[in-house]
Amino acid sequence: MLTTEPDERNTADGARPACDAGPAVPRRVFLETYGCQMNVADSELVSGILRRAGYERTPDPSNADVLLVNTCAIRENAEERVLGRVSDLLRHKLERPGVQLGLLGCVATHQRERLLDRAPYLDVIVGPDGYRDLPDLLRRDDEPQLELRLDRGETYAGLAPDLAPGPRAFLTVMRGCDKFCTFCIVPFTRGRERSVPAAAVLEQVRAAVDAGKREVVFLGQTVNAYRADDVDFAELLRRTARVDGVERIRFTSPHPSDVSDGLIEVFASEPKVMPYLHLPLQSASNRILEAMRRDYTIEAYLRLLERVRAAVPGIAVSTDVIVGFPGEEERDFAETEAFLREARYDFAYLFKYSAREGTRAARIAETVSEERKRERLEGLIAVQERIGLELNRAYVGREVEILVEGPAKRPPAHAAGKTPTFKTTIFPTDDVRPGSLVRVRVEGATAHTLTGVAVAG
Repeated sequence: MLTTEPDERNTADGARPACDAGPAVPRRVFLETYGCQMNVADSELVSGILRRAGYERTPDPSNADVLLVNTCAIRENAEERVLGRVSDLLRHKLERPGVQLGLLGCVATHQRERLLDRAPYLDVIVGPDGYRDLPDLLRRDDEPQLELRLDRGETYAGLAPDLAPGPRAFLTVMRGCDKFCTFCIVPFTRGRERSVPAAAVLEQVRAAVDAGKREVVFLGQTVNAYRADDVDFAELLRRTARVDGVERIRFTSPHPSDVSDGLIEVFASEPKVMPYLHLPLQSASNRILEAMRRDYTIEAYLRLLERVRAAVPGIAVSTDVIVGFPGEEERDFAETEAFLREARYDFAYLFKYSAREGTRAARIAETVSEERKRERLEGLIAVQERIGLELNRAYVGREVEILVEGPAKRPPAHAAGKTPTFKTTIFPTDDVRPGSLVRVRVEGATAHTLTGVAVAG
């Protein structure tokens, strides 16, 4: 069984070096990623570690020597999906002797006691704090290699990730979580909070700029809880804004309890910090917030939302909401639906509650049927779709600056990018240059997308 608290063992003073002694002949690695942006950033970290150890990335599993799947344990269906994918990849191992198959990430720590029973063919199983050791583990092919400890000393400071193409760099500035929300598995799969030293963060920012990135996005489970030495998150943003070449700064995902006056002031005074804030709500019922252990009341949350909007007029705000948490009654849901209408979020990520083994909430009997969860979720989606459409239509006739990300998925001969408020915008062009900043006059809107035409100047 999983323990109720994550392993808090520390490493010896000083970061452990990455194992950089590579194979004599480069081996090809196929790496597939599931889950949140933190997992994507972790895969970029793993890619960098393996490249320095002499490995080469390949997008084709059929010619890879090593097959790795980086996994997510936040939702049950995601966990089952990735285990199914690992089973699919097994055929490459069976067809070509010597191929190694590994599972990385949160499922590794969440299912630490069952993985070898469910997938005995795995060669390596490595949790989020064991990636430095991956090259060495891959050399030991006599038996399955496990590296699952949660290490409060591991921040991967000084290890450069292999950044993905595009104008945006996702940089992990803190890892783990100390909040222990009752529905969340993260503290048990990723451990406790620890922050990357500010000097190491700024070094990665400069490296990203040198690689052609124009926007940096700081990542952390509770990113605004960042603190390293005498630097808090607001100060980290200020120092980042002073790096030459950085055009835009974003971050995700903050916790409402850690939104400080200093952070609000940075939003208001630093033009490179984009006017977009993700502010997870989860529920608008104080009774449910307490059961979730969210550490704020809905009244405090509303005051915070009002302060942010007063300090930064026009800021876009998004949120997360869970429906059907154990004990949620009709009045609790009605409070959440009413608050959604009042708050008028630009985006909302809406979910049905799904119990995760190992969390405190999983020990509480569910009281809302799957059918009623679905009905509540569909009701909130309908509310948010109307609000999103209304807010986006207010952009029609305005000019906005777009950071181009690349060609739009559709229609052809269009580019797609983001406004400062993180609105996806599509406009026609025959010259799609990712990383360019383009002025666009908005001519149309849906609940999720703006459309327009490029303008001179």
